[in-house]
Amino acid sequence: MNAINTPTRNGPPERTRFKLDGRSVALDRRIHAARGDLADLALAGILFSAHYARAVPFTCVAPGAPILASTSPTAEAVSELLRGETFHALDVTTDWAWGFCGHDGYVGYIRRDALDLPENPTHRIVARTAPLFSAADIKSPIADYWPTGATFAGQAQGDFIACAEGYVHVRHVEPVDATPADWVAVAQRYVGQPYVWGGRGHRGIDCSGLVQVALGQAGIAAPRDTDLQCEGIGAPIDSDASLRRGDIIFFPGHVGIMTDARTLLHANAHWMAVVEEPLADIVARLADAHVQPIIARRRIGA
Repeated sequence: MNAINTPTRNGPPERTRFKLDGRSVALDRRIHAARGDLADLALAGILFSAHYARAVPFTCVAPGAPILASTSPTAEAVSELLRGETFHALDVTTDWAWGFCGHDGYVGYIRRDALDLPENPTHRIVARTAPLFSAADIKSPIADYWPTGATFAGQAQGDFIACAEGYVHVRHVEPVDATPADWVAVAQRYVGQPYVWGGRGHRGIDCSGLVQVALGQAGIAAPRDTDLQCEGIGAPIDSDASLRRGDIIFFPGHVGIMTDARTLLHANAHWMAVVEEPLADIVARLADAHVQPIIARRRIGA
C-alpha cells in the first residue's frame, strides 16, 4: 500500500517537518488514524510513526458503504458511510482506501469504488428510502434507492432534483442545511429498520448509529460508539429526575432515545430491529445479566 502524497505545482511532494518530544502517546485507534506503518500527518508531534500521510478528501457515492476493520473478506463492519458523506483517505490502492470518516473521525477501510471526487451537497434524503429515478418521471426505471440521511448535489427540475446519478423527487428531500426542530422525530423514521451491527441506515442500523445519524441530521455532532457518546454528548441527568422526550439512556454496550417519559426508541439485537417499547421492559430484560442495567442518562440541551 502506498501513502498519498500531495504534490506541489512544480516540485516534489510537499514535506512537513516536525519535532517529537518525549514518548509517543497511546491514542484511541478508533478515532486516531494510525497503524503500524502509517499515521495521519495531523498526529505528527504527538505519535511516532515510520511514515505520515496528509489526508485527501473523497465523497461516498454508493448509497451506503461499510467501514471495515481490515480488508479481510471476514472483516468486521465498524461503521458505515452514507451517500454524500466524506472520507479522508490516507492510503489508497486499487481496491481499498484507509483513512477516517469526515463526520466523526472514525477510522477504517472502505472499498475504493465507493468513493469519488469531493462534492458540495445541496439536498438530504428525508424519506425512509428514496427511489432514484432514471428520468424526471415517476414512471421511469428506478436506478437505485438512497437511504434517509444520504446527501447529494443537485438542481431543481420540476418535481425532481436532478443529480449526477439520476432524479430524486422533491417530496423525498430537504435542503442539506435544514435543521429539524425535533431530532427524535428524525430517529423515529427508522422504526422497523433491521438491526445491523455497524450500520447507519443503509439497509440496517445499530443502536449508536441511530443516535448519531438522528442528531447529525439535526445539526448536532455525535461520536460513533456508545462509550464515546456516553462521555461526549449532552449533560448528565440526576438519577431521580423525571425523563422526557429526547433523553438518551445508556446501558452496558447499548443506547436508546426516550420518545416520552416511559418509552425508549432503540435499534437492538433482541428484536433485531428499531422499535419503541417501555423502558421498564428493557430494564427487566437486562436485570438478570446486569446489576445496574442503566449506567447513564444524558440530556441534549436544557
